[in-house]
Amino acid sequence: DVWKFEQTLVRLISLLYCSALTSVSSVDTSTFEHIELEGIALESLEFMEQANDRSEILLQWIQRLIVEATDAGIICVGPPILSRVYNQLGNGIVILSNARKIKDYPFPFPLAQMITIMLVAH
Repeated sequence: DVWKFEQTLVRLISLLYCSALTSVSSVDTSTFEHIELEGIALESLEFMEQANDRSEILLQWIQRLIVEATDAGIICVGPPILSRVYNQLGNGIVILSNARKIKDYPFPFPLAQMITIMLVAH
């Protein structure tokens, strides 16, 4: 059971990383690789493909996997450490959201030109 938990967690983290890079990247997204998806249901992957925010779905899957593993006794972690894990996962999604804002709302060109002129004049 521990091996299955570890393998599933690694695959989901790999998918989350790939999804995050895809959402903030401006290059061809077919170049991003992830670990094979063995053990993840085909219906779940189809659902994820149709979703607007894949990273949020993957985060929920990871959190659910950790909760189920804790309840089943597969991992024995103290509550303070477990809450820190959830906190760090949440912080990562917040940072990803901030990176998306930068990608979606570019810096205004006139303002960039004004700053350049002022730096040259300085």
